[in-house]
Amino acid sequence: MAAENPMESLQKEATCPVCLEYFTEPVTLECGHNFCRACISQCWEGADTDISCPQCRQTVQQRNLRPNRQLANMVEIAKQLSLQAAKGSGGDRVCGKHQEALKLFCEEDQSPICVVCDRSRAHRAHTVVPIQEAAQEYKEKIQIQLKTLRAEREKLLGLKVTGEGKSQEYLKQTQTERQKIVSEFQQLQQFLKEQERLLLAQLKKLDAEIVRIQNENVSKLSWQISHLSELITELEGKCQKPASEFLQDVRSTLSRCKKRKLQQPEEISPELEEQVSGFSQKTIALLEALRKFKDTLPSALERKRGEPLRAHRQVNVTLDPDTAHPKLVLSEDRKRMRWGDIRQRLPNNPERFDYWECVLGCEGFTSGRHSWEVEVGDGRFWAVGVARESVARKGEISTSPEGGIWAVERLDQFWALTSPATTLALSRVPSRIWVCLDCDRGQVTFIDAGDEAPIFTFPPGSVPGERIRPWFWVGPYNRLSLCP
Repeated sequence: MAAENPMESLQKEATCPVCLEYFTEPVTLECGHNFCRACISQCWEGADTDISCPQCRQTVQQRNLRPNRQLANMVEIAKQLSLQAAKGSGGDRVCGKHQEALKLFCEEDQSPICVVCDRSRAHRAHTVVPIQEAAQEYKEKIQIQLKTLRAEREKLLGLKVTGEGKSQEYLKQTQTERQKIVSEFQQLQQFLKEQERLLLAQLKKLDAEIVRIQNENVSKLSWQISHLSELITELEGKCQKPASEFLQDVRSTLSRCKKRKLQQPEEISPELEEQVSGFSQKTIALLEALRKFKDTLPSALERKRGEPLRAHRQVNVTLDPDTAHPKLVLSEDRKRMRWGDIRQRLPNNPERFDYWECVLGCEGFTSGRHSWEVEVGDGRFWAVGVARESVARKGEISTSPEGGIWAVERLDQFWALTSPATTLALSRVPSRIWVCLDCDRGQVTFIDAGDEAPIFTFPPGSVPGERIRPWFWVGPYNRLSLCP
């Protein structure tokens, strides 16, 4: 690559980066960059705060403009050298053909010309204007483009700052979630280790008691076996003796045999048997709970946010007025319900709930995957979920899977209506909830529609294979809406 012309380098250093002309009253900013006083004043016009350098974007003090006299002197030298070079080589400042100053500009040819060129046949029919006038006109056009480009640059810089801010916010959220997960799992690991230690200690205690009884019984039985073996050997030897010798002390020998008393081994006490049996049942229950926890954990961790919504068919649920409790007021389009102060006079048909303020959706499902959105707002007393078609309607019903209902509820706190109910520790209060029903797997999932975060999942096989309908409950002075 050829080295840059020293004259061109000098002209570049003597040129303002805003107006692209030689510096006029050059001033220096705190960052070290130079501008014409008029150019930098125009750039900062109307700005009270956040004054920055147009070249490096560094924030500077508007009042701290230092005149650069050395640069002004260098600009004058650059102008004189440029003029001398142009005159000496017939360059841009002087017409190469007529050696006249280039004082005019030809619009058609887009080039500077001299007064002799203007009278020539080549330019006689062309539009010619004074070169300073043409320069001013094109400078204004350039300034308009510069303004547009600067605005676009500012917009992009704003988008960059906004994007970086959002990224930092999301990173803080993920860090918070990471800390929560690490803390919860550490507590869970500590709890499991403590339970393991306690259970193994109990087993060790039971082992020691069983081994003690076994050792004592073996010792007693071994002594009795040895005693019997000696007695048997004695009797067998006596039977081999002659009659006169055999009959000596025979009565004493028989007496010793009859007086012999067999010592029964120590039996396992009922208390010990009860401990072993109870421990076995406790172990079975614990292992079953751990298996259930392990089965449900992957579905909660591996599922991506929003995946259940995409996998389920969204349905337009409407409320069934024949099932609505008399205190529930339904809208005409059957998409909204609210708790009413007065019990309405409605027919007491078999389908209607008469104790809890419940209502079912008109739609029923027996297969496939379906979802619908419920707006709960900021209400503090509500429940949403699904119920089987045969759910009890009269009297106080069980709002749990045993009663045919799978739902989440808010009674100041958030609950999953399991049996017993499970407290839900949510990171935020949902205002809209997605209910996702998978009839084929027998599973119900609840999702915060705001950030698509899982709320709770009834594991596969929880919902029986019969007709399932949407179910809602509204407490005092609360309301729910079904989103389209």
